[in-house]
Amino acid sequence: MRYKEKLIEFLMMACSFISVLTTLAIIIILAVDSFQFFEEVSIKEFLTSKQWTPLFSEKHFGILPLLMGTLLTTTIAIAVAVPLGLTIAIYLNEYASPRFTAYVKPILETLAAIPTVVYGFFALQFVTPLLQQFIPGLGGFNALSPGLVMGIMIIPYITSLSEDALRAVPSSLREASYGMGATKFQTAFRVMVPAASSGIIVSIILAISRALGETMIVAIAAGQEPKFTFNPKESVETITTYIVQVSMGDVPQDSLEYRTIFAAGMTLFLFTFLLNNISFWMRKRFTIRYQ
Repeated sequence: MRYKEKLIEFLMMACSFISVLTTLAIIIILAVDSFQFFEEVSIKEFLTSKQWTPLFSEKHFGILPLLMGTLLTTTIAIAVAVPLGLTIAIYLNEYASPRFTAYVKPILETLAAIPTVVYGFFALQFVTPLLQQFIPGLGGFNALSPGLVMGIMIIPYITSLSEDALRAVPSSLREASYGMGATKFQTAFRVMVPAASSGIIVSIILAISRALGETMIVAIAAGQEPKFTFNPKESVETITTYIVQVSMGDVPQDSLEYRTIFAAGMTLFLFTFLLNNISFWMRKRFTIRYQ
């Protein structure tokens, strides 16, 4: 019996190391090829140049256009998803009946199960023509349409995790608030939301990471024109879109042009890694504050 327990413990430990080893392997691959890329391209040019044309005859390797396209679509998505997601979470937890919540929450979570390629075609064929009726000068490929659809896609992440965080708040806090004469609205926004702030912040940062790494929606609806622009009506290219473009194209491996995808991937990895660490720090800080 003791040997069986040891075997099970060993298998569980081995499974836990799989994710760690996979992450280390990804970092090593990105780092090695990125190092080879920066042997030929200046880091200063990579971080400061506003032109990204590694596949053209006149080559420029400034990551800022791709980074701007990624941040622009992500900002639009978060501007849509955060207010809607938090509003739905607060309503389901504080105002809706348990029976209504039991029906609605699984339906919302099915949005996360829809393939992103479907969202991409929805953005291109429905949302973009609809927006063109109200926004003059909006191109067939733009940052606004995929940003809005990405916001719809990540609503379940914010709603589900935020609602779970609100539900985890002790009911004694809610009862004490009502006992002091607070209204339902005051209790929700002055007691429950601050007490669940760690989980809410983590859900938002997770949604941001999901939007940063999105590929198919922006590849289909945003276009593939790397521009350093703040205008959501223009076509842009994101980091993930460029990686797909090069990976599926005719660029020979071990060439400088091919290694650009590893430098771009390392940039995206560092962004998501930073966001994950910020979410861990904020969750720890707010959890200690409200204990």
